[in-house]
Amino acid sequence: MSLFNRNAKIRKISMFLLDVALIIVSVYMSMELRFEMDIPEHHMMTMLSALPIVVGVYMLCFVFGGIYVIMWRYAGVRDVARLCLLSSIACGITLALNNFMQLELFRGVLVITAILAMLLVGGSRMLWRVFSKDRISGSLGDAMPVMIVGAGEAGAYAVNICNKNPKQLGKPVLLVDDAKNKQGLRIQNVPVRGTISDIPKLATRYGIREIIIAIPSIGNGERMQQILEICNQSRCHTRILSGPAETDAMGSDSAPFIRELNISDFLSRDEIELDTDSIAGYLKGKTVMVTGGGGSIGSEICRQIIRFKPKLLIIFEIYENCAYELEYELRQKYGPDCPVMTLIGSIRDKARLDEVFEMYHPQVVFHAAAHKHVPLMERSPAEAIKNNVFGTRNLLQSASEHGVERLVQLSTDKAVNPTNVMGATKRITEMLIQRYGEKTNMKCMAVRFGNVLGSHGSVVPLMEAQIRKGGPVTVTHPNVTRYFMTIPEAAQLVLQAGGIAKSGSIFVLDMGEPVRIMDLAQKLIRAYGYEPNVDMPIKIIGLRPGEKLYEELLMDSERDKMTKTAHKKIFVANVDKVDDEYFEQMMEKLEAVVGKNDEHTVEVIADVVPTYHPWKKTDDKKAAG
Repeated sequence: MSLFNRNAKIRKISMFLLDVALIIVSVYMSMELRFEMDIPEHHMMTMLSALPIVVGVYMLCFVFGGIYVIMWRYAGVRDVARLCLLSSIACGITLALNNFMQLELFRGVLVITAILAMLLVGGSRMLWRVFSKDRISGSLGDAMPVMIVGAGEAGAYAVNICNKNPKQLGKPVLLVDDAKNKQGLRIQNVPVRGTISDIPKLATRYGIREIIIAIPSIGNGERMQQILEICNQSRCHTRILSGPAETDAMGSDSAPFIRELNISDFLSRDEIELDTDSIAGYLKGKTVMVTGGGGSIGSEICRQIIRFKPKLLIIFEIYENCAYELEYELRQKYGPDCPVMTLIGSIRDKARLDEVFEMYHPQVVFHAAAHKHVPLMERSPAEAIKNNVFGTRNLLQSASEHGVERLVQLSTDKAVNPTNVMGATKRITEMLIQRYGEKTNMKCMAVRFGNVLGSHGSVVPLMEAQIRKGGPVTVTHPNVTRYFMTIPEAAQLVLQAGGIAKSGSIFVLDMGEPVRIMDLAQKLIRAYGYEPNVDMPIKIIGLRPGEKLYEELLMDSERDKMTKTAHKKIFVANVDKVDDEYFEQMMEKLEAVVGKNDEHTVEVIADVVPTYHPWKKTDDKKAAG
């Protein structure tokens, strides 16, 4: 038996014996009060003969009522109420036994015994809470009781920052760790009480309301998933201590901080291993331009690029606020001389693009600017054509005319057998990449990947906002699935793909297994300490215009011809070539309809992209069936 378990058993036995003594005192004091401090000898003998039965009833009620699994130094109103309820039940039983067994005790004595038992037993617990040497420094007060998972350096850090700000972060009550040699030890006077598998029962025993996972070394692998599943069983709000690689809002290296869980924590994903030499080979000392550089993915690409010491990083963006904030972040992190410049402009404006290319001569371009919100593009198909198709063509023309060495286009899994305008227009941009890769000296490539967690408009921030408001959490369809990747993962693999010298190619990123959105919603709800459809409803709202049940990363014609690259997470989709004359005719048709956002425009897009099957209002009903 471990020292921790032995000490716990001794404490329970000591508490049990103390309660036996207190119940005896309660009975005796009740008799003294009944007879005004002068108990007749006959009644004294009656009391002594009935005492074992009364004490036995109270102790059985206390044991089976769970009094001895409560951590009284952290007891709250519910625990005191439980003691009062159990004393009342014991009182009722002794009154019944007094009648049936003819114990000859006065009913008033038994009632007073119950009142005194509540006061004495409850008072002993409060004294234990105040004076016990085993207590954590300082009482909980209004602070929330917290459990820390991990008793290493990160756990010690979590205890420290919680103790400094208990009203906001909660008060550490105990730690758990699988290391046997840490059981029974203390970190800043907070005890290690058990292992990770003990989390649910420890959370119940000590009234834990929040769990903080403080094991940054395990990453987001299988072990993290196991820990999260165990934490979810406790129905406690779960948060996590950030890893040392995470940064603060200004982009500077920061000390770890406690953050909310996000769905990336639920993705069982190995850490990406980058070939930094190949990336540095085409970025270091070069002028690099990122269109849409202020967006969620574009900005992360910029953060990754600056690590490889380019000569100049150009953030090309139509929306000035995000671009300004990103430039300020990079200068805060890398100093005022950081080689970064923000230029405002639109890829729709070829004259502006020509001006930028003529003045700064970028050698590498990452093209992240696009209209990407599926339902919005269903309502405005012509705008998707103007921006996604002709904006990309403007960029390719200007880049090829000004000696750009390499251009990387960000595509999407929605370009595969598209059911929406956005996906169809991105498929056309893939065709453009193929053509310019074949017809010019510029190395052109597209990188195709799925949903990016945390990007603007993604499902996870929406669900989190709904949970914070009390629900319901909305899901479009119970069987809908999506591929997910974190923003840093996507940005790093885009940079890696850019280093593969295969012009005109469409690279496909390994997105892992598709995630069922219903499962995602349930995990997020449990991470916030709620039970799905019990205290946090999930509402099915139907597929939105342009959405389908599942996404694909490859078309049927590409699947058998897919080839590997030097990087294990990047593949090449060998797509069918498009006839030049036919493609030019289709582009002319698109130019003729960019002035109208109507069904005819959608029909023309379908002519250009044979695999495009426009979404109809009945599609969500078919999917449901």
